[in-house]
Amino acid sequence: MLSEKDLIALLTLQRIPFLGDGSIKKLIQIFGSASEVLAQKKNRLLQIDGIGEHKLQSFWDEEHHAFAKAELQHIQSNNISFTTYTDPSYPERLKHCIDGPVVLFQRGNIELSNRRILSIVGTRKITTYGKAFIDKFIEEIAPFNPIIVSGFAYGVDIAAHRACIDAGLQTIGVFAHGLNQVYPKTHSKYISGMEKNGGFFTDFWSSDAFVHTNFLRRNRIIAGLSEATLVIESAEKGGSLVTADFAVGYNRDVFAVPGRADDKLSLGCNNLIKQNKAHLCTSAADVAYILNWKLEEEAPKVIQKQLFVELTEEEKVVWRFLKEQGKEQLDIIALHCKLPTFKIASLLLQLEMKGVVRALPGKQFELA
Repeated sequence: MLSEKDLIALLTLQRIPFLGDGSIKKLIQIFGSASEVLAQKKNRLLQIDGIGEHKLQSFWDEEHHAFAKAELQHIQSNNISFTTYTDPSYPERLKHCIDGPVVLFQRGNIELSNRRILSIVGTRKITTYGKAFIDKFIEEIAPFNPIIVSGFAYGVDIAAHRACIDAGLQTIGVFAHGLNQVYPKTHSKYISGMEKNGGFFTDFWSSDAFVHTNFLRRNRIIAGLSEATLVIESAEKGGSLVTADFAVGYNRDVFAVPGRADDKLSLGCNNLIKQNKAHLCTSAADVAYILNWKLEEEAPKVIQKQLFVELTEEEKVVWRFLKEQGKEQLDIIALHCKLPTFKIASLLLQLEMKGVVRALPGKQFELA
């Protein structure tokens, strides 16, 4: 647990514009604590790779320290729970995100011991098809008892949260503002239901003004908390695609629900699948299969794979490489196997159809 001095110092660093969570973690790793970082001279900080004049332009402004002290007072006065990135209680998957928040605020009854965490995102202009898909998906996924994360926004987000409340699943909303606000206000009626079994996360302060650009910063937390992200209905551009990109960057699985080729609210999902950034998802079974989720009552099946019986010599070369290297990108496989990329792509497709290999986002492949 941080001392009050170090907590104020950490909040001060978090308040400094342009510095960013990744840079803060790097500086603390070098100098040992947030207090020590703030005690450094400019010349010393400029020696650190990635720390330039731009990030330090307001580094020593006293108002940052004053804001940090005021925010700590607000936290203490309102019994707000928080965790820092070095605490054992900090969400495990966020620890592996370089830009994960250094301080994370929360409310409700969040219990993250369950490792099955899935984010569901999508358009604010949800259709009846999208709503029906969410209701059916949550009903089907409920036996696996996952935690469902979303952004508490209009459309897909709130539909997912509501379905979880009805199904008794823990659900977490990630705010794009401080815990002292609720946006949109019409969703205030769902607060108590979520806090009974789940709750809310944010890295925004009570003093932060709510602006729509906050959604982009919020989306990295949605993706970072989760084992995978499911996109249900998205236009060609939108915040849900930003969340998917964050998930891909964090090396997490992404799923997308396909739609008609001429449907504007399916273009984003169809493109994710077409670009090999997302697995095609038509039901909860697709997610459970790819993530290897098993029901507790299912007895593990031991299957002896006789791989080489049905593999050609070229397929064996690819199989041996993936067995040694683990997951790898298409171009790298082609390089090491000394075969043209088009030939490797064909071999990987054959192996995938035989159940030996599975495709991953980012043109990566691994043994099934």
